[in-house]
Amino acid sequence: MAFSSRRQRRPTIDIWPGFVDALAQLVMVFVFVLLIFTAGQFYLTSALSGRDAALAKLTQQLNDLTDMLALERRANQELQLNLSQLSAQLQAVNRDRDALAARVGELSARADEVTTKARQSTDLQGALDKAMQDLAAERRRSQDLSAQATASQQQSTAAQTTIDQLNQQLLALRQQLASIAAALDASEAKDRDQQTQITDLGRRLNQALASKVEELARFRSEFFGRLREILGDRPDIRIVGDRFVFQSEVLFAPASADLSDDAKKQLAPVAQALKEIAAKIPTDINWVLLIDGHTDKRPISTPQFPSNWELSTARAISVLRFLNDQGIPANRLAAAGFGEHQPVDPRDSEDAYRRNRRIELKLTEG
Repeated sequence: MAFSSRRQRRPTIDIWPGFVDALAQLVMVFVFVLLIFTAGQFYLTSALSGRDAALAKLTQQLNDLTDMLALERRANQELQLNLSQLSAQLQAVNRDRDALAARVGELSARADEVTTKARQSTDLQGALDKAMQDLAAERRRSQDLSAQATASQQQSTAAQTTIDQLNQQLLALRQQLASIAAALDASEAKDRDQQTQITDLGRRLNQALASKVEELARFRSEFFGRLREILGDRPDIRIVGDRFVFQSEVLFAPASADLSDDAKKQLAPVAQALKEIAAKIPTDINWVLLIDGHTDKRPISTPQFPSNWELSTARAISVLRFLNDQGIPANRLAAAGFGEHQPVDPRDSEDAYRRNRRIELKLTEG
């Protein structure tokens, strides 16, 4: 009894949940594989649709040329049959002509005989006249047969010419079919070559662009380093990322876009450094110095500057004109005004306003 009680109290292992989990995972794997297969089939179908269309078009052209070839062959057979018939007629005409020639010879002989006898007897005059008439009729018939033979010969020559032309057209069609097949093979080979060339050109272009960007970055770093040496460590002139930043107070009076004499002294070393660096930049690098003007968020409204956009743009253009006057080519300079819409400090404080009023210089690709 004790042993039976222990067997009844022993927990049983329920494998059903594990089996359900395994079955669910198997279904998920199957669905995932099915999705991958469907996507692959879709892309494969898209890739082959263009080539199938081209092959269908070429197949249609090939079928049209095959139909034309069959028509030309039937026409050639009909002309061959007509030529055979004309040849048979020509042979029959030649035989008739030979027979008439023999008949003419006989009649001539008889005419000679009759003429001889006519001298002996006037009774034979009628027979002679009749023979002469028969001779004239036979000669006319012989001439008619000769004309028919000539016409038959001309028809035969024309038919032979037509056959030669059809043979030439047939040869041309065969050559065209061969050319189409060769063109299809060449097109497929050219497509493979072009894909390889495009991949190689893309890789080389990316390498060249990366090289030019790195080279321009090196000149930008040299330009900024040169400006640091010239302008020193000043809180109102600083480098932020890839931009050289002047606080507006350094260059302009409040609500003004006119460069002061002191501002021109501050910008003269910048122009000189830029000219020194520009002389080193290779001609195949298309670079440009961007001059961006920024203001704080406080609005302005004057007859000269209806908004901060006009003020920031005018300040950027003033710096651009000064650098151009210092010898920087106009095609290497660009100016833009952003007003108060790109602040570096969003706070509402005098310090934030001062930081947001700025002129930024950036040496970048054109």
